[in-house]
Amino acid sequence: MTNKTSMELLRSKCLPGGFEKLTILNNESVLAFVAKYAEHSSPDRIFVRTDAGTDHEAIRQQAIALGEEKALAMKGHTVHYDGPRDQARDKENTRYLTSKTIRLHPALNLIDREKGLDELDSFFKDAMKGKTMFVCFFCLGPIDSPFTLLAAQITDSAYVAHSEGILYRSGYGEFKKRGAGASFFRFVHTAGTLEDCVSKDVDKRRVYIDLDEDIVYSTNTQYAGNTVGLKKLALRLAIKKASREDWLAEHMFIMGVTDGDAKHYFTGAFPSACGKTSTAMIPGETIIGDDIAYLRNADGVVRAVNVEDGIFGIIQDVNPADDPIIYESLTTPGDVIFSNVLAAKNGVPHWLGDGKALPDEGVTFTGAWRKGEKDKEGKDKPYAHKNARYTVSLRSLRNVDENLDRPEGVEISGIIFGGRDSNTTVPVQQAFDWEHGVLTMGAALESETTAATLGKEGVRQFNLMSNLDFISIPFGEYIGNYLLFGERLDRQPSVFLVNYFLRDADGTYMNAIEDKRVWVKWMQRRVAGAAGAIKTPTGYIPLYEDIARLFNALLNKEYPLEAYKKQFTLRIPENIAKIDRIVAVYQKYENIPAALFDVLGAQKERLLEAAGRFGEHVSPTLLQDVQGVSRK
Repeated sequence: MTNKTSMELLRSKCLPGGFEKLTILNNESVLAFVAKYAEHSSPDRIFVRTDAGTDHEAIRQQAIALGEEKALAMKGHTVHYDGPRDQARDKENTRYLTSKTIRLHPALNLIDREKGLDELDSFFKDAMKGKTMFVCFFCLGPIDSPFTLLAAQITDSAYVAHSEGILYRSGYGEFKKRGAGASFFRFVHTAGTLEDCVSKDVDKRRVYIDLDEDIVYSTNTQYAGNTVGLKKLALRLAIKKASREDWLAEHMFIMGVTDGDAKHYFTGAFPSACGKTSTAMIPGETIIGDDIAYLRNADGVVRAVNVEDGIFGIIQDVNPADDPIIYESLTTPGDVIFSNVLAAKNGVPHWLGDGKALPDEGVTFTGAWRKGEKDKEGKDKPYAHKNARYTVSLRSLRNVDENLDRPEGVEISGIIFGGRDSNTTVPVQQAFDWEHGVLTMGAALESETTAATLGKEGVRQFNLMSNLDFISIPFGEYIGNYLLFGERLDRQPSVFLVNYFLRDADGTYMNAIEDKRVWVKWMQRRVAGAAGAIKTPTGYIPLYEDIARLFNALLNKEYPLEAYKKQFTLRIPENIAKIDRIVAVYQKYENIPAALFDVLGAQKERLLEAAGRFGEHVSPTLLQDVQGVSRK
């Protein structure tokens, strides 16, 4: 119980009306959570955010007044700067607190729970002295929905509170409605000591996750990937919760694909730099979410919702030609936060690849900037960070789907996995069934590194369901949950694998950027039963005639038969090598479902049999002649 002293402390610290806003929730856990950090972190005052738009605007104005954001020329637009050393998710210092009651994968970054909590206590002690503590209530997923998870955020950063107000649905009313005993995820953050409005002690940056208590701590950082707790940090909590409750929390977009009068919804999981956002934003289709989805079995079918209400996206190369819808949103008045871009003197933001002429001077994440200025190595001083971001509401996009807030979610007809693969996987293929797709496509997902990110191109990295960084349960349990989830469905979604990065012998890409429109439309036609396919040892691939018609109808261009043969050739040695790599990965871990090795082994046998009949590289037209056309 919250004692009388704690209640009096809250009453004295809360801004007018704030104490009543807390007590009316009738939730002892909320009071105890807020009181603990009101006492330990010593804020000067406490601001309690409700669902009122005036509260959101007050926080936005506080971010500007405190210097955490600066107003730009366009109405509603602001820019925020993280320090030069605080520009990305801190994987090294993002750790799980271990205990006897929580089983965690040994490959995860772990720290003893008591040791971690002691360290956090020292960082949070008096950390909010002289500052305002913002107490915010949000929903993960739509309001008043079977998917709804409640979340409470404590932070001393108006920028963090403002960002979450754009990215998530307000949840104060849901807390109030559920009352006593309502469970919720908890997030507590302090930017720590500030210097020029950015976190000073980033060497003491910590992001600790406590699965015992469903709470995430972050300190000495402002970068949203470390501080906006409801994003990837909450995904880790949700994966653990989902494993106990027989649903899935996934790193997936949700999009609607329409063909004539038929509309089907797809989710998709892609590692970074593999086309995830560009797929979710394909022209002519609709978007529900670009990042995180919850999936549930609803009367035998999969239904899904977007956890979020906005986008925290990488802004590099967002321009009128490549991302017209997002660019339109970012150049229209409204509530938009730019981070780590160049702010010109006239209040116009500039970022890498925006297609605009650079001004002579401005302010960026390293301070004042002038055109032609060199760094210590004699290179042009960057005017914006490669990981510069934008924060914007999904509702500002003209392609947002009408079912964004549908409480029961949308029925999912297909799940798409995608990776960066130069020489193995065809542009699009469909799994034989749920088990085959989950195990040979999702659980076997790989992606090649790019020279831009790691300095060495083409290194294949395993990435289970594109969720590897966030899986908070043993891998075997995670895969087993997927298989069991599918077994309990009356109507399983089709599973697909796409690859936009297949290269020719001379190193050029075989696919144009816009070709993904064709692959996605073919998937929609498959789930609608409107397209045939060729059965191969690794899955179903399109017929040439179907794809050629789609290229003509969607892109107004011819699709040569020779291009089809190159792209959809079955590359047997490369596929076998991939299976061997994936098997070697899973042999390192305990309690992996036997089905994974069985299904991958069966696929290898099919490939070896095909090699014996047709050779190492098999044309799709030859397979069609031998196998015929499947209408399944």
